[in-house]
Amino acid sequence: MDLFRKKQISDLLAQQSPLKRTLHTWDLTFLGIGDIIGTGIFVLTGKGALTTGPSLALSFLIAAICCGFAGLCYAEFASMAPVAGSAYTYSYISFGEIVAFIIGWDLLLEYALGASTVAAGWSGYFNNFIANFGIHIPKILTAAPGTTPGVTTVFNLPAFCIIILITTIVSMGINQTKRINDTMVIIKLGVIVLFLTCTVWYVKVGNWRPFTPYGIYSFHKGVASGVIPAASICFFSFIGFDSVSSSAEETVNPSKTLPRGIMLSLSIATVLYIAMSLTMTGVVKYPIFAKYIDAPILAVLAKTGQGWLSMIVSLGAILGMTTVILVQIYGQSRITYSMSRDGLFPKFFGAVSPRHQTPLKGTWFFGIITSIAAGFINLNILAELVNIGTLTAFILVSAGIIWMRKTHPEIKRDFKAPGVPFTPLISIIFCLTLVAGLNWETWLRFIIWFAIGMCVYFGYARKHSVMNKQNK
Repeated sequence: MDLFRKKQISDLLAQQSPLKRTLHTWDLTFLGIGDIIGTGIFVLTGKGALTTGPSLALSFLIAAICCGFAGLCYAEFASMAPVAGSAYTYSYISFGEIVAFIIGWDLLLEYALGASTVAAGWSGYFNNFIANFGIHIPKILTAAPGTTPGVTTVFNLPAFCIIILITTIVSMGINQTKRINDTMVIIKLGVIVLFLTCTVWYVKVGNWRPFTPYGIYSFHKGVASGVIPAASICFFSFIGFDSVSSSAEETVNPSKTLPRGIMLSLSIATVLYIAMSLTMTGVVKYPIFAKYIDAPILAVLAKTGQGWLSMIVSLGAILGMTTVILVQIYGQSRITYSMSRDGLFPKFFGAVSPRHQTPLKGTWFFGIITSIAAGFINLNILAELVNIGTLTAFILVSAGIIWMRKTHPEIKRDFKAPGVPFTPLISIIFCLTLVAGLNWETWLRFIIWFAIGMCVYFGYARKHSVMNKQNK
C-alpha cells in the first residue's frame, strides 16, 4: 500500500457533492472576517502595544503581508481544487495520503482547541456584560478547574453553552449559518467603526513619540520586544482566513469566489487592525495598557471619558468571539466530512442529513467534545497547539504551490499567486521562524498528538482509505 498515493484534481472535480451551494463572495468575506477579527482586536492589541509601543501598526502590517503570502497560496489552490477540506485536500493532491492525514489530524486539533479557547475568553466577557444588569453566575460555574488561582471553579457553564448553541446553528444548514454569521459580523464591524469614530478625535501625535521605543528587535526586561516580536503576536490575529477554503463545496463558482473571499477578508481585517492600533496608541500612552492587559479598549474609553461606550464595546467583543467560534466549528465539521468521505475516518462523520444538507452527526460529535473541553479543561496550557497546527498547514500549502507549478503546470488556475516560487518561499520561511520560537512543551504535546494520529492512520485509515480500495 502506497503511503504517498495522491488524489487527482480531475477526480475531485468529478465528485458529486450533497452539500448545498449558496455562498457568494461577500458571504465568504464575512466568514473570513468572522474568524479573523475577534480576540486579536479586542485583546491582543494591548499585549502588542506593550511589546513594541506605537509601532504596533507597523507590526500588524508586517504580519498581514506575511499572512498575505500564505493567503495567495491558499487562493491559488482554491481556484485549482474548489472542494471541501482546505489544507487537508491540498496536501492530498500535492504530497499524498499520509501527509494529508497528518495535516487533517492537526487541523482537527486546531479548530477544536481554537473554538474551546475562544469560548473560555467569551465566557469572561459574557459574565462582565450580564453583571451590568445585576445578573451573576455562581463563581464555581464560571471557569474550568484550576483556571483562576485562589478561586474554586469546577465548570465553565457559559463556554459550554455557547459551543452547544453554535453547534446547533452550524448543524441546521449553511443558509442559517451564513445569515447568523453575516448579521453578527455586520454588528461587530459597526461597533468597531463606532469606537474609531468616537475616539479618533482624542489622538495626540505626541503619544506616538518615540514610534519604535524598542527598535526592530531587542530585549526589554528580559523579554523579546520591538516590531518583529510584536509582529509574531499580531500574526496569530490573522489566523482564520484558511477556514474560508473549507467551504468550497458550498460556494457558488468557487474557483473565482474563494480567492476573492480569502483576499478580501485579509485586506479588510488588515485595515481595521492598523486603524485600531494607531487610534489606541494615539489616545493612550502605550505603557498604560499594562493595567488593561485583558481589555485594552477600556483604557481608551477611560482616557476619553466615554464610559457609555463600554457596554457597546463589550457587546461587540462578545459577538466578535461568537463568530470566531462559529467559523471554527464550521471549519472543523467540513474537514471531518472530507476525511470521512475519503475513508480516513468512519462514514459516521461524513453522513449528510437530507433535511439540513450538513454533516450532522460529525458536527455534533465534535461539537459535544469541544464543549466538554471548554467546560472542564484549563486550556491556557494548550493554546499554543493551535499555533503550531496552523503554521504546519501554512507551510505545506505554500510548499504545495511550488510543487504543483513544477509538476502540473497544465492545470487550469483561475487565480495564480504572483511571484512563485518567491511568494510561497517567503511564507514558508516566516512560518518556520515562528514555529522555531514555540516552547518545548508545545512541541512535546504536538508530538504526542502526532503519535496518536499515526496510531489512527495505521490502525484504521490506511486500510479503509477509498484510494486503497480503488488500487486493489
